[in-house]
Amino acid sequence: MIEQSDTKLAGRRRVYLMRHGHVDYFAPGLSDPRSVPLTEKGQEQARAAAEALAAVPFDIAAHSGLPRTIQTLDIVLSGRTHMPPIIESPGLEELKSGWLKAENREELAARLAFCFDGADAPGARFLPDGEKFTDAQARIVGALQSLVLEGASWRTALVVAHEGVNRIALGWACGGGLATVSAFEQDLACVNVIDFDVTPAAGGDGFVVERAIIKALNVTPYDYVKHGLPKTSLEHLFDVDFGRARPAVPGG
Repeated sequence: MIEQSDTKLAGRRRVYLMRHGHVDYFAPGLSDPRSVPLTEKGQEQARAAAEALAAVPFDIAAHSGLPRTIQTLDIVLSGRTHMPPIIESPGLEELKSGWLKAENREELAARLAFCFDGADAPGARFLPDGEKFTDAQARIVGALQSLVLEGASWRTALVVAHEGVNRIALGWACGGGLATVSAFEQDLACVNVIDFDVTPAAGGDGFVVERAIIKALNVTPYDYVKHGLPKTSLEHLFDVDFGRARPAVPGG
């Protein structure tokens, strides 16, 4: 049963859900893609987000535990007089793709370009031998529900995660699930705003998300109207341009 002291957990909670800033998976000396840091461009993107969010009083902040999300979060929170408690949430790590061999940026980008299409198909995976989308959805939604429904009372949270994580989170929030994730473009260092209405569960045992409201989607403070973002985020990430056509995959 819900104790009277726990009723403060109910109400509306707002999550500012970000994607990390720009990285370079082909940087010299990089042996583990998981450890890739922000580039100077990525740091600039994060600083733009920090300026845009400067007046938002975060009660808690969370990252996936990977360096690119930690760096982005640190930049966004830098200079604040009140530093919120920071949570590491491995459940928000990017989808696991297995080993993907590519000779250059163009080939890797081509293999990734439409990787979210058909995510709702039975047994669909994130690239060959990668994580099942259904498994990723359970992991990511579980991590977000834990953040929203459990632990200390808070009203406003900053969460820095990854493209696939954010797409799945937005699919959950809109009620469309995996069938919708390919439509949710997530530019580098973008900001989404999702409000969750939290109410006591039936029978008084715990809490549930009664509804989710997407207040803002894929906002890029470094280019609010997307004039300088004609390419997809993946094309920008790998510095390629497929000319808005489906790319050919070498050997595919």
